[in-house]
Amino acid sequence: MGSPVYQSPAHPPPSTREPNDPDECENVFDVMTFGAIGDGSTDDTEAFRTAWKAACEVESGVLLAPADYTFTITSTIFSGPCKPGLVFQVDGVLMAPNGPDCWPENDSPRQWLIFYLLDNITLTGNGIIEGNGEEWWELPCKPHRGPNGTTLPGPCDSPAVSLQSSFIQSTFQSIDKSVVVKVFFAISFQLIRFFMSSNLVVISLRIQNSPQFHLKFEGCSGVLVDELSISSPALSPNTDGIHIANTKGVGIYNSIIANGDDCVSIGPGCAFVDIENITCEHSHGISIGSLGGHSSQACVSNITVRNAFIKDSDNGVRIKTWQGGTGSVAGITFEDIQMENVRNCIIIDQYYCFSKGCRNQTSAVYVSDVSYKNIKGTYDVRSPPMHFACSDAVPCTNITLSDVELLPSAGEMVDDPFCWNVYGSLQTLTLPPISCLQDGEPQSISESINYGC
Repeated sequence: MGSPVYQSPAHPPPSTREPNDPDECENVFDVMTFGAIGDGSTDDTEAFRTAWKAACEVESGVLLAPADYTFTITSTIFSGPCKPGLVFQVDGVLMAPNGPDCWPENDSPRQWLIFYLLDNITLTGNGIIEGNGEEWWELPCKPHRGPNGTTLPGPCDSPAVSLQSSFIQSTFQSIDKSVVVKVFFAISFQLIRFFMSSNLVVISLRIQNSPQFHLKFEGCSGVLVDELSISSPALSPNTDGIHIANTKGVGIYNSIIANGDDCVSIGPGCAFVDIENITCEHSHGISIGSLGGHSSQACVSNITVRNAFIKDSDNGVRIKTWQGGTGSVAGITFEDIQMENVRNCIIIDQYYCFSKGCRNQTSAVYVSDVSYKNIKGTYDVRSPPMHFACSDAVPCTNITLSDVELLPSAGEMVDDPFCWNVYGSLQTLTLPPISCLQDGEPQSISESINYGC
């Protein structure tokens, strides 16, 4: 209550925008003129840092990593404030060090590229951002290394954000403590992170093989992602495609994501997110959550996913929350979504847990006003195509379904969608039929629910 009102970003047509043409653009700062070699083995970090500083100081400056070169750089923070209109243009290959053995000893093994305190910046180009994640995925602690999805003893650092870094510590000292808590629970591994920035555009790039998360926006506002290609193998662990947390006013359009975890994941503190015309392959689908972990508060609202194609994925569209959390998820629309061989096509799971030892708790993030419309395709019969597992104490309410038609990709139809303490309405018959959805509203919702949103 009382929060600023954020407008959803206007839906752009299929983009015809080209990355900046260096020949037509003044204020171009080519990293080659700052000493970059671009042979794929030389450390070009200092050239990028120097070029960034120069481009940052002029209006509409362009940092250019030109085509036909491969630039290796180490963990770097590109910070502002900068003059407006800054463009970071990657036309060649921008590459992280090749695995743990090549990671500089003095660099945090938990982060690579950080864009911090910026406004009106574009990350673009015709090139590739290469994460060199293969050796990170094979560390013994990764979940696919042991038998039956277990882990093995051994190191587990991957490029991400480290709470121990002086940068993060100094940042925490300068912001409100409630924000610190939100940031702490939102932190996870990533290749590229935009932090506490606004009016951001990421367009036309290819990002691949991240050690873990590929692209993350945290504490940001006004984000446009368009015509992005993200790719990692199906079994690469924790390689979320795009993750947003504590970020408002986001548009994700016309993109293809093939990876080993959530295609797009939406964390706490997000509102007015518009996702349209994206393809997710061999992933964990489009997820809101997980939310409410460590008894934290999570507020997510006004999320729209339209015109998506989800293929060969463990999940389709999912809302996942931990027991013990507070807050709410509301105003969610999933519409015009095609699925092909997807397990758990439609799922709300308020019992999300990494292990069987999670303690049963009564408080929960309240889930309401979720619409599923024109969801069609085929499902993997190992699980029911629809699964609504809502809290005993905090039921899910106003869940609506229309034009949902899901057929088995192979084998016999699973005709028993699962429901627990979920209320809503069927605006049309579904396939398979869903009879466990309770009509209307619950007689009462516990007064102990702490929305806090």
